[in-house]
Amino acid sequence: MTITVANTEKEFYNLAAWRIAEEISNKPDALFGFSTGRTTGGIHAALVEIYNRYPFDTSRLTVFGLDEITNVSRDYFGSCYYMLLNELVKPLGIPVENYIMPPTHSNNFLRECRDYENALSARGPVALQILGIGENGHIGFNQPGSSFGSTAWVSKMDPELDSRIRRETGSPPDADLGGLTLGIKNIMQSKKILLVANGERKAQIIRDALLGPVTEKVPASVLQLHPDCEVILDTEAAGKMRDEEFGRRN
Repeated sequence: MTITVANTEKEFYNLAAWRIAEEISNKPDALFGFSTGRTTGGIHAALVEIYNRYPFDTSRLTVFGLDEITNVSRDYFGSCYYMLLNELVKPLGIPVENYIMPPTHSNNFLRECRDYENALSARGPVALQILGIGENGHIGFNQPGSSFGSTAWVSKMDPELDSRIRRETGSPPDADLGGLTLGIKNIMQSKKILLVANGERKAQIIRDALLGPVTEKVPASVLQLHPDCEVILDTEAAGKMRDEEFGRRN
């Protein structure tokens, strides 16, 4: 595992975006996995800026999202489909037929999980999976306690996120909001992983995930076992780690 620390927020976003741009340039017909959230949104914006200044071939690129919210509209601005479509797919000129996502509505989400895995396997392997990390160590919707052997599944929504989505979408109380996510086993099968984190609120979980025991209580800790994982942090997210613990400092 290689750990790189950026000195400023702008440098953090640009450093991560350049890593992705370089991988795409080297593997323009490969499969790339993206995540949504506050951290990755800034990285996506920086990647689009790089693309606009130094265009690279995206015509053969296939992209997908790590997870999706169930039982909301794809037009909901908080759906993973909507965010990646508007943050990456359209701005980078990626053909929409090369954008793979599970549906937000289905009468059989177990089947959708298997279909999603099969669709990715047909285009795979995953050349690069970009991951954010939750303050409790979750990756995707794989919350603490998720099995390291899990494949695509539908997890329960975090109560705080559940409440926010219901407010924003007007979802009725009986609507079953969940998180259809690739499992930890799927994630670990990616050829390369880029984990990104910024902000002081991530400092403790970053230390736990990268230097603590590998445990299902901290899902991201499994990344210690991946053969090709890079971590990019800003100084605040790296605040609880000592210099000698970094594999590489920017």
